[in-house]
Amino acid sequence: MLREGLGVIGVAIRAEPRVFALAVLASALYAAMTVGTAQVLGWATEDVVLPAFAEGRTTAGALSGAAAAILGVALLKALGVAGRRFFAGLMQYRMQARYRRAVTRQYLRLPLAWHQKHPTGQLLSNANADVEASWAPLAPLPMAVGVVAMLVIAAVSIVLVDPALAAVGFLVFPAIAVLNLVYQRKLAPIAARAQQLRAEVSEVAHESFEGGLVVKTLGRETSETARFAERADRLRDANIAVGRVRGMLDPLLEALPNLGVLAVLVVGSVRLESGALTAGGLVSVAYLFTLLAWPIRALGWVLADVPRSVVGWRRVRGVLDAGGSLPFGEREAGGDGAARLEVSEVRFGYADGADVLHAVSFAAEPGRTIAVVGPTGSGKSTLTSLLVRLVDPAGGNVLLDGVDVRDVRRGGLAASAALVPQQTFLFDDTVRGNVTLGLDVPDERVWEALRLAQADGFVAALPHGADTQVGERGMTLSGGQRQRLALARALVRRPRLLVLDDATSSVDPQVEARILAGLRDGAGADTTVVVVAYRKATIALADEVVYIEHGRVAGRGPHADLVTRSPGYRRLVNAYERAERDTGDDVGLNDEEALR
Repeated sequence: MLREGLGVIGVAIRAEPRVFALAVLASALYAAMTVGTAQVLGWATEDVVLPAFAEGRTTAGALSGAAAAILGVALLKALGVAGRRFFAGLMQYRMQARYRRAVTRQYLRLPLAWHQKHPTGQLLSNANADVEASWAPLAPLPMAVGVVAMLVIAAVSIVLVDPALAAVGFLVFPAIAVLNLVYQRKLAPIAARAQQLRAEVSEVAHESFEGGLVVKTLGRETSETARFAERADRLRDANIAVGRVRGMLDPLLEALPNLGVLAVLVVGSVRLESGALTAGGLVSVAYLFTLLAWPIRALGWVLADVPRSVVGWRRVRGVLDAGGSLPFGEREAGGDGAARLEVSEVRFGYADGADVLHAVSFAAEPGRTIAVVGPTGSGKSTLTSLLVRLVDPAGGNVLLDGVDVRDVRRGGLAASAALVPQQTFLFDDTVRGNVTLGLDVPDERVWEALRLAQADGFVAALPHGADTQVGERGMTLSGGQRQRLALARALVRRPRLLVLDDATSSVDPQVEARILAGLRDGAGADTTVVVVAYRKATIALADEVVYIEHGRVAGRGPHADLVTRSPGYRRLVNAYERAERDTGDDVGLNDEEALR
């Protein structure tokens, strides 16, 4: 554990060598002046105080000289303290910021499949609590390194004054070494457990907040509170266990140097009476031994943080070393105008189950609209993820204008293709900010996208128009309004391929029809559209339908032809139509019920 902890510290020193050097120099200045205080006190005792008592008088010059020496040492000591704390803090915060950025960049690089295996709460803990824990020893580290100089200087000074007293006092060091060894072995597993529980508490809290609507509507506040309290209590107990072990270490680290001072005073008084030691020498040695408590304490602070640092570092490295990031090529995604999409023998399966898609093949000519239809679990959403390369297929190819999407340069596919998923996410920002997401486009283009998404009317009616704050996750808007803003967000980028994964399910059927008609009329020449659809009126607007059943293409062609040729397709779309006619919408009907 100690060896691994020193390795973590070495990473920080190599990353910030100049800042670390300045912190250590400041700490060394503090250490030297602390030892200098002992020398000054010894000199003042021997040459100023004792002669004054012996002669009954002293001079202003002697007193002024002693005061000036003590004041000068004190000022340099204060300068060392200030410099050490500033540069140590600078080093720690720089490393924390650096690795928070590194973890976040890695999150963005890793594929969706990796994120699906790691809860959001754990990821938040990796980027926050684990990074902080990794670099916790950096705050006391420069002091510990700097006071090693004080330890060496004090030890040499003690030996030079009286070797016998030095031998007595130095017996404290083996005891401290044994104490630290026991401490590391006891604290390491407890610190690992506490760090894991921090991630679990963050995970439960995130789930409860994200599912706030479900919790409240189903009256689950009490159970969620109990679930969080149970994890929080376990974290509390783990932290108390860590504190208990550390609480045993600190008093012992305090006691051992003091026991050494006591032994020095006892032996030193005997040697003083025998004439083997002067009074000034005894004062100097006793003071130097009291100073040894500082190096020991500083080293103890570093060692106390090492187990937690190692655990945090392991968890951070687990993210940084994670494999499975999507490799990119160097090719462009194509030219201008609508894209040609070709899906060839695509196969895909999640790691914990059988294949979801089996040899799926179809093509979408530039400017055409393709409707993907199928029952629940048939692989429609998985297919949309493959089209925009959120994941890569286990077999087969997805081609955009004849270029395999795996060969496209980083950022190239995002510039040509856009996905509007089932679950709409809006940031706590203005309408305009949610549509542009940092894209530098004129206001006319924003309103053009809003018009195509049939969102311009309700946005204009908001209190501040496009500058209205929508609240966290867009909670001030209805589900249909959020979906239309998400669609506008995709349209403002003028994608050559637009993929809609049931992106208008919360929108009124008449509004949905106007949206799709607007896409065909307003953007049809420049955009190829693939839409996962359920409503019969929506499906009928498509140029071609791809009917997927059990992960396979069970039929392709115009809607009217498929109704005639495919009994399964006919039953499915007719069931959708009946449900919409009976309820006024298709909300609440799952595909199995439709098929029945």
